Amino acid sequence: MEMQLLAISMKVLKGNVQDFFASFGALQVIEILLLFTILFFVSKILRDNDATNLMVVYWMLLVAGGCISVFAKEIMPPFAFLMFVFIVSATMLMLFSMEVKKYFWDVHKTTEKSVEKSTGGTEAVSQAETERCMSNIVKALQNMSKNNVGALIVLSKGALPKQVVQSGVSINAEISTQMLESVFFPKSPLHDGAMVIHGHKIQAAGCFLPLTQKTSYPKEYGTRHRAAIGITEVANVISLVVSEETGIISIVKQGMVTRYADYDMLVDALKDYYWHEMPLTDRKGGRR
Repeated sequence: MEMQLLAISMKVLKGNVQDFFASFGALQVIEILLLFTILFFVSKILRDNDATNLMVVYWMLLVAGGCISVFAKEIMPPFAFLMFVFIVSATMLMLFSMEVKKYFWDVHKTTEKSVEKSTGGTEAVSQAETERCMSNIVKALQNMSKNNVGALIVLSKGALPKQVVQSGVSINAEISTQMLESVFFPKSPLHDGAMVIHGHKIQAAGCFLPLTQKTSYPKEYGTRHRAAIGITEVANVISLVVSEETGIISIVKQGMVTRYADYDMLVDALKDYYWHEMPLTDRKGGRR
């Protein structure tokens, strides 16, 4: 009995394969290329985010749908199977919307190389220079906080979308407390935009950032805070924000906001940012 069922199944499969190749044409080629593109992209997103369990579920659903399409065309014809693949794939991508944004914003090594090339790259510097930059940034933030001067600083490792950097004014200047405060002075033409710090240089100022589309944040978050959150959703950066209304300093990482940042919290955030640039001998005692 089992042999008969197996023979019937093989016969059905053979017939379906013959029918498929009999009507094989340009449309089928396009469908196959589109199908494999979707499968590759979704699998890449799941793999890059260590979603192994979801990947197993994803492929099990596709295999089950494929088997139904092959052995029971009346239940799921080829067109219905393609729609099934699209729906399952779209569901998986919705679970990783932030990662998909990063992909389409071209946050890859090619972008990093092009940004570093345009700014001369990040040069190796001493721990003393790193500590000087950190001290100047913290001092500027605290001064602006006392005076209720709004500010938004993005700490980039070269992974920002080039559209963001190009939307502002290139500066490529040394980091100093006076320079940071002058850029965000209320009457400065660049004070409404974001400043981008790349390594030990102020790369650009007056930059426009994408706003977060999430509605779960407090209503008191204005455009500056929503921009600080939005850029961390699409790029691996840290945002430092000073509220113009309250003077509260916030640290934003991966869409998570830490408010009321004090001196120690700011220093820790900057150590995390500059950690990759310190020599190994300096790292042992330079991080808490």
